[in-house]
Amino acid sequence: MSEKLTRRDFIKGMGATAVIAGLGSLTACTSGAGTPEATTAAATTAAATEAATTAAAAPAGGALYTPGTYTAGADGISSKVTVTMTFDESSITEVKINADGETPSIGGAAVPDLEKALMDAQAAEFDAVSGATITSDAVKKAAANCIAQAKGEATAATGELIPTGSDEDWLGEEPVVDDADVKETIDTDILIVGAGNAGMMAAAYAASKGLNFRVIEQNAVVQDTRHWYGAINSSAAIAAGSHVDKKKLLSEISRYASGKCDQRVVKLWLDESAAMHDFVAGILENEPYNWKCDFTSGEEARWPDSDENTTFVFPEQEHNYRASESEYGMQRNEVFLEVIQKAGYDVDFKTALVKLEKDDTGRVTGVIAQNVDSGDLIRYNAKDGVLLACGGYPGNPFMMEQLDPLGTSVTTACSFSPADKGYGIRAAVWAGAHLDAESAPMLFDRGLVAPGVDSGYVESESSFGGKAFPGTVRQYNPGTQPFLKVNRHGQRFANESSPYNDIVYAAAHQPGHVYAQIMDANYMEDIKRFHTIGCSAQSRNIPGYVDKQLEQYGEEGEGLIFKADTIEELADKLGFKDEDKTNFLATVERYNELYDKQEDEDFGKMKVRLSELRTAPFYGCWLGASLLTTEQGISINDKTQALDAENKPIPGLYIGGDMSGSFFANNYPCLMAGIACGRTLTFAMKSIKEMAGIEE
Repeated sequence: MSEKLTRRDFIKGMGATAVIAGLGSLTACTSGAGTPEATTAAATTAAATEAATTAAAAPAGGALYTPGTYTAGADGISSKVTVTMTFDESSITEVKINADGETPSIGGAAVPDLEKALMDAQAAEFDAVSGATITSDAVKKAAANCIAQAKGEATAATGELIPTGSDEDWLGEEPVVDDADVKETIDTDILIVGAGNAGMMAAAYAASKGLNFRVIEQNAVVQDTRHWYGAINSSAAIAAGSHVDKKKLLSEISRYASGKCDQRVVKLWLDESAAMHDFVAGILENEPYNWKCDFTSGEEARWPDSDENTTFVFPEQEHNYRASESEYGMQRNEVFLEVIQKAGYDVDFKTALVKLEKDDTGRVTGVIAQNVDSGDLIRYNAKDGVLLACGGYPGNPFMMEQLDPLGTSVTTACSFSPADKGYGIRAAVWAGAHLDAESAPMLFDRGLVAPGVDSGYVESESSFGGKAFPGTVRQYNPGTQPFLKVNRHGQRFANESSPYNDIVYAAAHQPGHVYAQIMDANYMEDIKRFHTIGCSAQSRNIPGYVDKQLEQYGEEGEGLIFKADTIEELADKLGFKDEDKTNFLATVERYNELYDKQEDEDFGKMKVRLSELRTAPFYGCWLGASLLTTEQGISINDKTQALDAENKPIPGLYIGGDMSGSFFANNYPCLMAGIACGRTLTFAMKSIKEMAGIEE
């Protein structure tokens, strides 16, 4: 784009391709717009923008509504939920709900039921969909506004939509903003973009130093907290008598990334994570919070030894804070918000990043942001620098399919934050930053699906980009346990005792990219003996956890886990037929034979993780990957500065959290529990130190 883009042109130019991105509600359409297609186009025209400043026309004669299509939005659990309703003179004739920013397996999955409920009720009051109360309430509020518009009693807020990318081009073109369209200018020293794990850590540290900073966040609340984090040789580790050889761990992390990381960046975490932990502990372990650090290391964090196996990966030191009873349910990010508010700071919520700004020397000087509700553009000038901490891109199908086709192809379910659409990454690339060439998804072998369902996206009108993963369960934790796993032909195909993502990548070579997991009545004894580590340890450490999962997702629940009195009956329930069923029965027999020998002659699984399949009842389910986040980010140096294509720092631009790169490649090293969040918190603190010139 070579010429300046006015606000009106910006809106108008996106009419053909824009998909609601959770960044603002669409404008009400003028009466008479008769189709959803016309609604989308009309909502982004200048005429619609101007029409929104006055109330809709009152219905003519004795009509209840002015015929037409109207749109309104309301805040859901993590984003704006948009409702578009079409009316004739006396009734609601069509309802379309866009909840693409909501959790796909919860709010997103409820969309068809919510659309039907609105149509049946012909009003904004109806019974909430079970399990999706917050999304249901948002739909009610938005629907009430649509009805009020159709009655001539209300208007809809205007709002621009940031270009979302496309199936052919995830990056799209950077918007060009006319200075005349900027409604407000805010000056600060440090700007933090994103109120997630990195952003709130940076804010808490900046507040502790009395710095001049601002935080903006596109959503209405701080984002989800990863409570457990990795820190090396921290005060908690010293108190527990635990020590990690940094040189060996550096080598192991580099090996896991096939040497594609920047070891200097990894060393930053190794060397400064202990100080990060001290800062976090100084807040959480003292008044008024008094949380206790649950420190995990040693045997609990170690891959189980056997005659043919030593430690699979170098063990890490994991820290996990749990709230006291009086503060139960409060998350670390919420604590940090409270901390900065008490210090006189706050977060500018519902303020979305549009683009970075640079001066003539190439230095990043601030950002253009957008008020989600009003659509007004705001310029934030940041004298000392901008920290982008906007998350990865797991919620963006355009980026997933183009940047990580393999990870996309083996995924059946998701546990990501739907707000993570990679917009921070796009803004950084537009400003000249370099994106790591290697994908690094965080995949868990827990994507529970029904028989016959393939991995990969399916069409979904209610999801961002029109695509979603088919699974309705965020993560089925026992899926990680190294029980027998077979493909659709009933054949075993890999060593099941592996890091979380290994089995799902192995499934990329199998039909449908899915596999079945089989266990018998002795599953709890097996799980305790398996001694998996990281978050999969919940299956052995939480009493009744697996039993509850089997009930919730079993045939009397969601119908995704099958129980049978015989292996043959289980084969039928899992969908095996003819030769595939014969193969399956033979595979089970062979697996029992290997258990009896206490030696896996076929794939080399350690004997402590073999199990027999002889005691009824038997259980089986189909699995693929559950996508939590992406770790392919903007290349950085050991000062957390963004790098350009020539590996030169971009002055004024710092990167944190899942959108930062140079650390992971290929995948996330999931047997080093907490390493991603530990890196995130450490680098956030480092960014503030660099921008403020703090040496400690």
